[in-house]
Amino acid sequence: MKLKQRVVLLAILLVIFIFTKVFLIDNLDTSAANREDQRAFHRMMTGLRVELAPKLDHTLQSPWEIAAQWVVPREVYPEETPELGAIMHAMATKKIIKADVGYKGTQLKALLILEGGQKVVFKPKRYSRDYVVEGEPYAGYDRHNAEVAAFHLDRILGFRRAPLVVGRFVNLRTEIKPVATEQLLSTFLTVGNNTCFYGKCYYCRETEPACADGDTMEGSVTLWLPDVWPLQKHRHPWGRTYREGKLARWEYDESYCDAVKKTSPYDSGPRLLDIIDTAVFDYLIGNADRHHYESFQDDEGASMLILLDNAKSFGNPSLEERSILAPLYQCCIIRVSTWNRLNYLKNGVLRSALKSAMAHDPISPVLSEPHLDAVDQRLLSVLATVKQCTDQFGMDTVLVEDRMPLSHL
Repeated sequence: MKLKQRVVLLAILLVIFIFTKVFLIDNLDTSAANREDQRAFHRMMTGLRVELAPKLDHTLQSPWEIAAQWVVPREVYPEETPELGAIMHAMATKKIIKADVGYKGTQLKALLILEGGQKVVFKPKRYSRDYVVEGEPYAGYDRHNAEVAAFHLDRILGFRRAPLVVGRFVNLRTEIKPVATEQLLSTFLTVGNNTCFYGKCYYCRETEPACADGDTMEGSVTLWLPDVWPLQKHRHPWGRTYREGKLARWEYDESYCDAVKKTSPYDSGPRLLDIIDTAVFDYLIGNADRHHYESFQDDEGASMLILLDNAKSFGNPSLEERSILAPLYQCCIIRVSTWNRLNYLKNGVLRSALKSAMAHDPISPVLSEPHLDAVDQRLLSVLATVKQCTDQFGMDTVLVEDRMPLSHL
């Protein structure tokens, strides 16, 4: 081989070597992040089934103290929660020492105080599992089982932004009425042989009470967040107007996301990516009613978007409300970690994970089979939406690396 040919060959090999090295370094960083996502996914799957256990063997703290200490600016509970079963058992069984009307809102709920002073929100059963709510996706009553399912979906997606929820049966005659405030007690009535109440709320009516089966009422209880973490309410940038014939700006302005990115707190920090995560979460559960959202107070956009009030979901399994995904397909960005988790959950894994996670809940089965099937089907739509974005703008633009430490900010 001539010297000139050797020089050319060596130059080609050197170029290949340099490009290979650069590619491997870049790919190594990405692969390391992806491997951590995969490990986190396997850890979640390993601890998915939560058996409600009565004792905390390794600590003298109460379940309420443990749950309160879990809360930090970017998560409500940690990735690994060996105490979760004991806390949920306490939520489902501890003696009710006071019952009052729920906090201000549109839907019927009761505020309970459990032994040890812990507040929980009780949402009563209004529908059977297989009942289909017709009409708009935000129509009908709150669905208590939807709160349970949404909490476990939050665990499965790795968000950890939803307060703890568990199913519970309460005896209205022996557990609630003896400790009820006058305001709540005044809303009790009997329909046939069933004890009922209608509470106090915007849509609460004496003609539309929630009724027990005899005296026993099925419902969900949501753990109240610690008072040391006061909440701040925000208008959702992709919220609806709820006015006949009036559209919100995002419904007609194709450049709306660009405008959102220029306003606080969406111009910096994690909030816009939280909005995208929440759009995915809400689409999977069929919740089109998140017109407001909460974060921790005075957070300057750094705290998480807290996934509160998820009961307007799992209404109609055949309904796919694409508008819920508007933040995703208008902004065309999503966290790499969220994208990885969604991909791990395809091919029926999400459905199986949800079913497994809820198997030990007191009101199991929490969801009907059509609803479980619908979650899997909606996941495919989310993946397809991201694929359209990456085809148009490229992976590097759409997939945003956001691995902020979750303990403290």
